[in-house]
Amino acid sequence: MHERIKKIRKYRSLTQQEFADRLGITRNNIAGYETGKRSPSDAVISLICTKFGVNENWLRTGAGGDDNMFLPEPEDELEAFARKYNVTGLERIFLEKYLGLKQTERDAVIRFMADLAEEVADYSSGDLFADLPDTPEELEAQYPPVHRGKVG
Repeated sequence: MHERIKKIRKYRSLTQQEFADRLGITRNNIAGYETGKRSPSDAVISLICTKFGVNENWLRTGAGGDDNMFLPEPEDELEAFARKYNVTGLERIFLEKYLGLKQTERDAVIRFMADLAEEVADYSSGDLFADLPDTPEELEAQYPPVHRGKVG
């Protein structure tokens, strides 16, 4: 296992000290693990796997060779969201663009949408229905039915 620990550290371009710092242990522990003078505890093995996305089976046994060193990348969260909610292509583009904005820009979009919704609500509750007749009789008086020939 000692050579695989070193391989992970080298792959990530970290010094022993940087690797140790990320794991919250000493550089001497890392040196011991890499030379085989010390064996990492299960907790340290688990920490290495969690912090660096390492396949624990590969770290412990070397199974699958170096191609099996890392766990597969987790599915893109947006992709999972899109699949869960049947997001269309255009909706996905909108979401990607929106989520790519700076927080201040997102806040501006939200303010714009809130203002727009408020104006639509004000318009709908007032002017939109103001000219409509209140009863069917008023509707027929304003817009008399059209008769095309006799029905009989």
